[in-house]
Amino acid sequence: MSKKQNSIQKEVRLSGVGLHTGNTVNMTLKPAPINHGFAFSRIDLEGCPVIEARAEYVINTQRGTNLEKNGVLIQTSEHVLAAAVGLGVDNLLIEIDASEPPIMDGSSKFFVAALEEAGIKEQEAYAEEYVVKEIISFKDEKSGSEIILMPSDEYQITTMVDFGTKILGTQNATLDKMSDFKKEIADARTFSFLHEIEMLLENDLIKGGDLNNAIVYVDSELSHSTMQKLKKAFNKDKISIKSNGILDNLTLHWANEAARHKLLDVIGDLALVGTRIKGKIIANKPGHQINTLFANKLAKIIKAEKRNSVPIYDLNLPPLLDIHQIMEILPHRPPFLLIDRILELSDKHVVGMKNVTMNEDFFIGHFPGTPVMPGVLQVEAMAQCGGVLVLNTVPDPENYLTYFMKMDKVKFKQKVLPGDTIIFKCELITPIRRGICHMQSYAYANGKVVAEAELMAQIARK
Repeated sequence: MSKKQNSIQKEVRLSGVGLHTGNTVNMTLKPAPINHGFAFSRIDLEGCPVIEARAEYVINTQRGTNLEKNGVLIQTSEHVLAAAVGLGVDNLLIEIDASEPPIMDGSSKFFVAALEEAGIKEQEAYAEEYVVKEIISFKDEKSGSEIILMPSDEYQITTMVDFGTKILGTQNATLDKMSDFKKEIADARTFSFLHEIEMLLENDLIKGGDLNNAIVYVDSELSHSTMQKLKKAFNKDKISIKSNGILDNLTLHWANEAARHKLLDVIGDLALVGTRIKGKIIANKPGHQINTLFANKLAKIIKAEKRNSVPIYDLNLPPLLDIHQIMEILPHRPPFLLIDRILELSDKHVVGMKNVTMNEDFFIGHFPGTPVMPGVLQVEAMAQCGGVLVLNTVPDPENYLTYFMKMDKVKFKQKVLPGDTIIFKCELITPIRRGICHMQSYAYANGKVVAEAELMAQIARK
């Protein structure tokens, strides 16, 4: 069953320190309309520019996933995006008055709490979901990092990490159900190794980090000078190393918290694909770079499949509705009845068919010697399929007429000629309400998309 899209019921605000700047950052999570997706708005800049959370806008992955559009920057986007995906939110506007969300405790915990405070709201549109049908993989030969996406009944993720250090070693983490994100993954905090912290301190690159928002694994000897730098940076009088090899003031939530945080990052980075995923991710040595490269590859695959996908139907099977049954529903009659069969019909989609012959009246004038089916009649045929869909919702369709309200994003991609068989597929964009049918429609012939359009129509009593 298709699931509905979700946003939040009301806006909610958080404040915290930015990891890069060390300054206070204010962030407001706001409801967004259907098909909006995730987007950031920099309210500290003129015009409040918006940067959509898409893989194509990733500019680098140093210390987080960083996006840029038209010179406007968003840093460390992954933790808040992971929280949204983890709670099943599809549409969200994230307003911030700096280039980065607040780091909070280095996990998604506070973003999850904020989204729950705002309340999850189901919207009147079906959620798009990419169903994985075959294995998709991406490997970085240099680092050995690899991500594999394979078919599964739901979105699942396994991360396998090997940090090459005795103190951390090899860890695995698995999320079998996204509904377990809050309990199993959201609290997993970001982490660093001591040698990384030393480099960042030397280059003045970490201003908002402290022992409450990053786990620091001590993988090298802690010298007196390093100790003094850490005390100053973290505003602590005393710093020591715990028996498990991390700096004090933090207790691990799980022994494999590092692997769980890597899993959290995978979820946040793959949110940049822009659609829900139905498949299992296996990520070996994941990191923001390979995560976002894979997200970009997957987004392109999905876009290409949408553009080129042609459904296959066995036209030798008896139709769901033949021409006589269609005429019991639709008021149209020859020569303006432009569908011959209905192959599929549900409460949210319809598939129809037309055999195009040289006997069509419109070929007399369109065009003499070069017969081509008019594009406007292809759109009309789509609309008639939609008419069957919407009239199927009333007990007495013979007493209704269907009227066009709007057509949008109409594209004609291939010529339709005598002898072609056209398949029309129409899917609801929003549920039918008050007799209004808003649908995405496609026409296919000869294994190609020949036309597409967004259509809106309404039925009214005769």
